[in-house]
Amino acid sequence: MTLHTHIQSLTRSAIAARIACDIEEGWCVNLGIGIPTLVANVLPQDREIVLHSENGILGMGPAPAQDSIDPWLVNAGKEFVTLLDGGAFISQSDSFVVVRGGHLDLCVLGAFEVAANGDIANWTTSLASSAPAVGGAMDLAAGARRIWVAMEHLTRKGTSRLTRDCSMPITAAGVVSRIYTSHALLEPCGDHFQVIESLSGLSCEALQAITDAPLVFGEAWRGATYGDK
Repeated sequence: MTLHTHIQSLTRSAIAARIACDIEEGWCVNLGIGIPTLVANVLPQDREIVLHSENGILGMGPAPAQDSIDPWLVNAGKEFVTLLDGGAFISQSDSFVVVRGGHLDLCVLGAFEVAANGDIANWTTSLASSAPAVGGAMDLAAGARRIWVAMEHLTRKGTSRLTRDCSMPITAAGVVSRIYTSHALLEPCGDHFQVIESLSGLSCEALQAITDAPLVFGEAWRGATYGDK
């Protein structure tokens, strides 16, 4: 189903900022490629949050200024990063012990599709991709205590990324607990998505019209405005 909308949506940076508001004090967090990496730049300064990168960084900081780039310091997505005071480098094998040992409180992943039952599809074999393989996503999806997804609500062709069932090969089954899109904050509930927040001025009918899977606007929604925190 192809859907079209002219509704103004949140930018990628605004999606990242909304996610950052919900990350709690003391959490150890992994940020996936794409929108999730932007979260590192907008974390609340009054919270101690340890960022992990699967190539072997604990205590990763935000992206550096252009004149402060260390070419040897990159995250798993090959982007330049910084190291906070107290941060550490560890071997990649030890880094995956963090993942597989259940020490990550949260992993924020990008996705092509998320199904109403929490299935996630977020990998590609395209040579044009920066990571043309499933990579560490399967480990992260299986090992982290929580999986949140950050993504655009629609593809460039106008189709919904929130689906009844994933049409692409899934990365992991039933693991997603929360989705932050360009239009709403939702939670998968088996055969539908529960809307927690939605954009100001976006009606329930309009949001449903750009979403493939059924939506429920229940007690948790209460007309909350998405992106204003």
